[in-house]
Amino acid sequence: MSVLLEDTTSGDISIALSAERFRQGSSTVGRVLTLVIIADEATQVDAVRAAAAAAREHPCRILAAIPRPGRGPTRLDAEVSVGGNDGLGELVELRLRGALSRHVESVVLPLLVPDSPVVVWWPGRAPAVPSADPVGRLAQRRITDAAASASPQRALEARRVGYAAGDTDLAWTRLTQWRALIASSLDLPTDPVIGAMIKAQRHNPSGSLLAAWLRGGLGVDVEIRPSRGPGLTSVVIHTVGGDIAINRPDAKVATMTRPGFPDRQGALPRRGAEALIAEELRRLDPDDVYGETLASLAPLVKTIASARKSNPDKESTSPS
Repeated sequence: MSVLLEDTTSGDISIALSAERFRQGSSTVGRVLTLVIIADEATQVDAVRAAAAAAREHPCRILAAIPRPGRGPTRLDAEVSVGGNDGLGELVELRLRGALSRHVESVVLPLLVPDSPVVVWWPGRAPAVPSADPVGRLAQRRITDAAASASPQRALEARRVGYAAGDTDLAWTRLTQWRALIASSLDLPTDPVIGAMIKAQRHNPSGSLLAAWLRGGLGVDVEIRPSRGPGLTSVVIHTVGGDIAINRPDAKVATMTRPGFPDRQGALPRRGAEALIAEELRRLDPDDVYGETLASLAPLVKTIASARKSNPDKESTSPS
């Protein structure tokens, strides 16, 4: 059941939450965190849907803040939902109008679950320095998505310059399965690695992060080449004895090849926001490897720029 509150306050919203919990016989004890989503009208529907699905695994209070700046009167409207057929814990959609749209933190702060972690997610446009944002300062974890930016590579560079412990980006989360496959391919005795090559769609931020991760971990030069996509399509590790390759041309199944072994295939589907957010909510400590990978991006700037100027078979811009 949803409760609509027009021209309201954070205090009235808190009272409505308490009343709905009392009516349903639930409490905040089972809420492990507060997930704050800051989005516009175009991105909030999919973001809330993904967060609600992730809440089945991580019971939480979801605060979806939708700033609507303009010259109109200052006003706060809210929709409060507790429970539901999809297993959602608590959801509060907040529409902040007028001058209030510039003070999201003042509305969100009284609604946080007491004594529990706070995660902030910007599914669309994000601040250049998330940790310096007023809402970002309230959080232990801050999630952005460079792929949602109009200029993903510039957004990634901003993440590097403004990085603080607790930051992460869904462009990095999309690489979890790729990194696991690459690591497993190097578990067996392998000839010395002399280089690597990545194929990904033009402007793909995950490809840039993967190149930085490989460069930092293997200590070799990494070439980035544009491809038709979707997302990442190929990773090749050059060794003295031949190439170890992982190819995923259809965004579903990856084929791994290496000298002296038969080809192997495995599922490597592209994951949606639901799975990505659920993964990020499993850990609330700083992702040190992500921070180290961002630091390794700086020497790759020229390589990335060269890859952007190349002519792939077909240009596309979807995430990995």
